[in-house]
Amino acid sequence: MPKSPSSTKKSPSPARHRLLIVDDHPVFRAGLASLIRLEEDLEVCAEAGDAAHALTLIEHHSPDLLLIDMSLPGRSGLELLKDARSLLPSLPILVISMHDETVYAERVIRAGGRGYIMKQAGPDNIIAAIRRVLSGSVFVSDAMSARILDSLSRSPSATSISSLSDREFEVFHLIGQGHDAQQIAASLHLSIKTVDTHRATIRRKLGLKSNTELIHRAIQWIGTQA
Repeated sequence: MPKSPSSTKKSPSPARHRLLIVDDHPVFRAGLASLIRLEEDLEVCAEAGDAAHALTLIEHHSPDLLLIDMSLPGRSGLELLKDARSLLPSLPILVISMHDETVYAERVIRAGGRGYIMKQAGPDNIIAAIRRVLSGSVFVSDAMSARILDSLSRSPSATSISSLSDREFEVFHLIGQGHDAQQIAASLHLSIKTVDTHRATIRRKLGLKSNTELIHRAIQWIGTQA
């Protein structure tokens, strides 16, 4: 018996989640976009290389998920995260970064991000993180989850570090890694004068009298995160 026309209709394709990628490395951006396009229910609606362009695209496309890197020219990934949340409070954001999760993941979650995964985690884990965040959950590694819970009982020294703004924290972290003002300026796309201003503010917030004390404190803090 011949099938009726209605019985031969294909079931509708699943609705695709629309993702916006923000990363200043075109090669990584292209690779991530290609990975996402292999998934039936995911698509890339737009790409940006910096925070300013990203905010314009967010307004235009209203994506289902924002994928951002931490290191961007101009405003950092953390600053973009906060700006994006102000623009679209319900927009879920996943950070995909080369930076160690022990340094930034907690700040990302506190700022309203829904997850943090390192680029080194590999394609399958990145897709799993994307799906976790799209489902409404938070994604961090098991080790990072334990660290975040442990942060409730951190020492007063760590609490004072948390008083630093996101940009100040980035400067502090780079100081602890042994970078000088010129290297920090190049890494964060800032002027040396701005870096010096941040260092002065960090010293004031941490009660330190000199740049030497600041360097020692930063190196000591890096050691506790290892």
